Amino acid sequence: MIQDITVEELLKLQKDKSLLPVDVRSPSEFAAATIPGSINIPIFNDEERAEIGTLYKQVNVQAAKERGLEIVSAKLPAFIREFAAIPQQKAVFCWRGGMRSKTSATVLSLMGIKAYRLSGGIRAYRKWVVEQLENFEVKVPAIVINGHTGSGKTKILRLLQQEGYPVLDLEGMAGHRGSVFGHIGYASRNQKTFDSLLLQGLLQHHEAPYILFEAESQRIGKVALPEFLLNKKEEGVHLWIEIPVAERVRQIMEDYEPEKHAEACIQAFLRIKERIHTPVAAEIEADLRAGQYEEAIRLLLEFYYDPRYEHTARHYDSEKRVTVQADSVEEAAGRVKDYLENFKG
Repeated sequence: MIQDITVEELLKLQKDKSLLPVDVRSPSEFAAATIPGSINIPIFNDEERAEIGTLYKQVNVQAAKERGLEIVSAKLPAFIREFAAIPQQKAVFCWRGGMRSKTSATVLSLMGIKAYRLSGGIRAYRKWVVEQLENFEVKVPAIVINGHTGSGKTKILRLLQQEGYPVLDLEGMAGHRGSVFGHIGYASRNQKTFDSLLLQGLLQHHEAPYILFEAESQRIGKVALPEFLLNKKEEGVHLWIEIPVAERVRQIMEDYEPEKHAEACIQAFLRIKERIHTPVAAEIEADLRAGQYEEAIRLLLEFYYDPRYEHTARHYDSEKRVTVQADSVEEAAGRVKDYLENFKG
C-alpha cells in the first residue's frame, strides 16, 4: 500500500537522516533540478521518456502505457536491487507525484520494500521553496566577507565551513564565481537548484549566532539573489580582506587554473576588453595568448578589478567595516576566526 508524505514530512525525515529521497525521473530532469540530497534511480532514461511522450501525444494514452510497461518490466530486477541496497527509509518522487512515482512505490511494495511517495512530486517541492523564500527573514546578524578580487574570500569561507562555522557558500550554490571569468572550471546551476540550496543553508543556520557569506552582487552567473539577502548584506558587518597583490595573483591562479582553461580565459577577457585602456588591453590579451597568465592577472587587477572595487567600497558605511590584513589567505582565515570569537552581534 502506497503511503504519501508531504514536502515538510519528507524534509524532516531527511534532516533526521532516517530517509533518503529518490528521484525516479530521467537523468536529464534530475540534473536540471532536484531535492538537495536526493539520488537518482530513473524508471525511464531520457530516450525512453522521449519515446513514451511521443506515443502519448501522437498515438494515445494506452499505447504510451503499454510501451512504458514493456520498458519497466525488463528493468525491474535491477531497479529493485538498487532500492534494496539503500539502508534508510526511502521516498520516491517524480514531476507531479504521478505515474512514475506511483509505479515505483507499488512495485517496491510488492517486493516487500517500503517507499513513501512525495505528494505532488517535485513540483510541490518547488512551490514550497518559492513560498518559503518569498517570506523568509534572516533573524541572525550577517558577517560579510569582502575585499579585492583574488583576496581568497571564497576560500576563507570554505575553510570556516569545514570547521563548522555557519557559512552560506553562495558561489558554490550558484556554480559560478560572479565575475566575467566566473564560469571557468564550474558547472553553472539554474535558479531552481540555487533556490533549493540557498533555502537549505538558511534553514540549517537559522539558530546560529550569526551567518557568514560573501559580498556578492545581485546576480551570480545565471542566478539572482533574493532581495532579503541583499538587504541583509547591506546591514551586515563587512570584514575587508587585504592581502598582498602577489598573493592575490597566486590565489587566482590556484582558483581558475588558466593553463587548463586557456581558450575560455581569452573568450571571457574579450567580453570586457573594450572597458580597459587600449594599450593595456592589448598587453593583457597578448599575455593570455602567450600563456603569461600571472602578468595578465596582475594587469587585470590593476586596471580593471581594483578600480571597480574602490568604487564599490565607497558605498559601504565605514562604521560597519573591519579591515583584516594578512600576508596569506590562510592567515586571513585565522584572523577572521579571531574576530568571530569575540563577535557580540
